[in-house]
Amino acid sequence: MKKLVMLVCLLVVTVAARAQFEKGTIILNPSITGLDFSYSKNDDAKFGIEAQAGSFLADGFALLVNMGADWAKEIDKYSLGTGVRFYFNTTGVYLGAGLDWERYRLKGGYDHNDWGVGIEAGYAFFLSRTVTIEPAVYYKWRFNDDDLSRFGIKVGFGFYF
Repeated sequence: MKKLVMLVCLLVVTVAARAQFEKGTIILNPSITGLDFSYSKNDDAKFGIEAQAGSFLADGFALLVNMGADWAKEIDKYSLGTGVRFYFNTTGVYLGAGLDWERYRLKGGYDHNDWGVGIEAGYAFFLSRTVTIEPAVYYKWRFNDDDLSRFGIKVGFGFYF
C-alpha cells in the first residue's frame, strides 16, 4: 500500500511539474543558502550568493540573466551574466550554459575584470507546484586567467510563475 501511495504522489508531482516548464513561464532562482562552496586554485572554499531570473522561450528551454557575489579571504567577486537552461521532459533534470563578466577586488585594492563561460547540471525537486530546491554542479572557465576557473556545488531555490 505504501508503494502505491508513493507511486501516485510521484505521478502527481510529475504532472504538476510539466506546466512549470512551458513557454511563457517565469523562473526566479536565488542561491542564497550559503551552501555555494567551490574549489579553485586561488581559494579552498568561499561563501556566495547568486540570483537568476528568466522566462521559458519554448517548452523546456529558458533564457536567464544572473548576478552574484562571492566573498573569500583575499578576493571578493561580483558577476553579471546571461545563460540558458534546457529541461529534460518533466523530470526536473536540466543542463545550463552561460556567459558572464566578473569583477575581482583583492583586499589590497587591486581590481581585475574577466569574461568566462560556465556549464551546470542540476535537478529541480518540486516542494510544491511552484517552489523547488535545485542542487547543481557547475564549472566556470575564465578566459583571461585559468587560476580563477572553478568547479563547485550549489543549492538554490526555484520559483516558477
